Amino acid sequence: MDGLRVVPSRRHGRERLYVCLPDGGNVAWYDREAARVNLLSDDRRDDVLQALAPFLTGQVAVGPPPVPTPAELARLTLHPDDDLAPNRPGEALLVALEREPGPAHRLRPDPRRRALAAEQATGEALDRLDGAGWHTLHSLPLPGGDRLHHLLIGPGGLFALHALPARRQRVRIDDPLVTPGRRAPLPLLRRVRADADRASYALTAQVRPVLVLVEPAHVSVTAPPRSVRVVTDRELPELARTGGMLKPADVEALHAMARDRATWARL
Repeated sequence: MDGLRVVPSRRHGRERLYVCLPDGGNVAWYDREAARVNLLSDDRRDDVLQALAPFLTGQVAVGPPPVPTPAELARLTLHPDDDLAPNRPGEALLVALEREPGPAHRLRPDPRRRALAAEQATGEALDRLDGAGWHTLHSLPLPGGDRLHHLLIGPGGLFALHALPARRQRVRIDDPLVTPGRRAPLPLLRRVRADADRASYALTAQVRPVLVLVEPAHVSVTAPPRSVRVVTDRELPELARTGGMLKPADVEALHAMARDRATWARL
């Protein structure tokens, strides 16, 4: 079973059994109340059912997480403070820089401004996909002070994107480490996967992790990263060429759910 383990959890009055990989990533969960096993990756179906076998009783449905019904999404009006759709790319960084702009003169540029420029470039590229049936949400706040840089929802599914500034730098990928230029290696791919897992839980749908390298000079990959897609900002339009995963109604339902601040506050 490749080290799959079952972890019990009780949230919002519902008992769930999560099936996790050795690194903690979720591949499925069993909702006892609904008598349903929700698979985030169908290719692990047999392993997941084997891991859950001691806990399953009676008739159990097995499949991908169900798309929320219109009744579950009945939010006729959403308070402006709770609607995340107007968030600009890098919204959290923009607010932070407005509150604390930092010294006017410093030897090195404020790293927050480089990060902001990367999120803005990524966000602008994603916003141009709207006409092809896609929706993008930016700077989604998560409990604990974390946030999703971007969430892309469309016919090809859902993607959680993390933007990394790499202007004119050589970037080396050695899962889970990412080394931009001469900076110290960062275990960034772990965070990218964790962000996608949290989004999958909040939306009860599979969300795929994507690392976006903004304006790199060169990218070298020692081995393809596990479950994380690595692209440059110029390659973002390729995401819109995927399809066949979600129907238009499903896209709209998930977008309505994702733009509500309460969806993320429940994590």
